[in-house]
Amino acid sequence: MTGTRTAGQAAHKRSRLKGIHSRIPLYLMLAPFLILFLLFTVLPILSSVVLSFFTYDMINLPSFAGLDNYLRMFLTDSVFLIAVRNTILFAFVTGPAGFILSFVLAWIINEFNPHIRNLLSFLFFAPSLAGNVYFIWQIMFSSDSYGYVNSLLLSMGLISSPILWLKDTAYAMGIVILVQLWMSMGVSFLANIAGLQNVNTEMYEAGVIDGITNRWQEVWYITLPSMKNILLFGSVMQIQSSFSVGAVAVALTGMPSTNYCTHTIVTHLSDVGTTRFEMGYAAAISVFLFLLMAVSRILIGKLLDMTGR
Repeated sequence: MTGTRTAGQAAHKRSRLKGIHSRIPLYLMLAPFLILFLLFTVLPILSSVVLSFFTYDMINLPSFAGLDNYLRMFLTDSVFLIAVRNTILFAFVTGPAGFILSFVLAWIINEFNPHIRNLLSFLFFAPSLAGNVYFIWQIMFSSDSYGYVNSLLLSMGLISSPILWLKDTAYAMGIVILVQLWMSMGVSFLANIAGLQNVNTEMYEAGVIDGITNRWQEVWYITLPSMKNILLFGSVMQIQSSFSVGAVAVALTGMPSTNYCTHTIVTHLSDVGTTRFEMGYAAAISVFLFLLMAVSRILIGKLLDMTGR
């Protein structure tokens, strides 16, 4: 018995080694990406975690600070708490809204013939390609009478003087959210278009036999479960987009905005790291943002699992 078991183990070991040797070309092809991923993604994340426990101003040597940076975030930095509140508001509004909007638009566009579908896909995807297109919205919501919105409202007699759209705390947040939603038709939108085109049409025919009577039931019972992996990918991209709002707010409302009304974690991180050079504290803020995004990703994954079932 012992000899047979030993021979079996040896054969299993040889089989594993043979399998590893046969996959060496695959490992070599993956090596450049893995090296770059480790150097420019994993290593910076680990460095930020380590640096978050130090005080470092890029001139003097780092000094160990323990949990001081994390305590400072929640106990003494009132602007950071405002940034957290604004970021969560952005994420809860632009995240689900952008995610649902990208799927609904992709679902509608997918019904057209290929030529119209390609044109509409490009038109909806174009804002995310254009980059710094904020000047369009700056002209629309300009604070003087030449701004398109103010000019229209003045000509209609609805207001008597121009509104400071981007400086008034009552309007600034809503405008930034609107612009972010306009720019959110990015990778997740294209992923939904691709996912819809790859759903097996035979499943819809089987669904009709099983009692599905309308398009909404098709979406809920067939389309969404079939696209669960695509939806998960789109949700991750949407999380990244909604939690990293910063450039839009700065371009439209300035830095800092009025009473920090559109101040986000990303803008606060930029201010602390690139203006004040408090790199240890900036690293702690980045770690907090990373954990916030990770928790959101886990929750959305569980929600999609429930939908898939």
